[in-house]
Amino acid sequence: MGKYSYLTFDQRREIESLYNDGNRVVDIASKIQRSVAAVYEELKRGYTGELDENKRLKYNADLAQTTVQANIRRRGNKQLNKSTITKT
Repeated sequence: MGKYSYLTFDQRREIESLYNDGNRVVDIASKIQRSVAAVYEELKRGYTGELDENKRLKYNADLAQTTVQANIRRRGNKQLNKSTITKT
């Protein structure tokens, strides 16, 4: 089993392009060589809440990238975060 790696911004852009062109998730996963579940998770991460011309939820790669970066920033030593809160 291979090592996990994050989607790159270019892959997110490719997902956005393929999804907005009306491609099926299975086909998108095959094209970018990721699992179908990974593509579905990525689509959830970047949904805008609006519908596209195909009546599917819109996906935005920029929104997904921003969400990922915010999640990474929130990571860290939880004990350190707790101690700084209680000291103030």
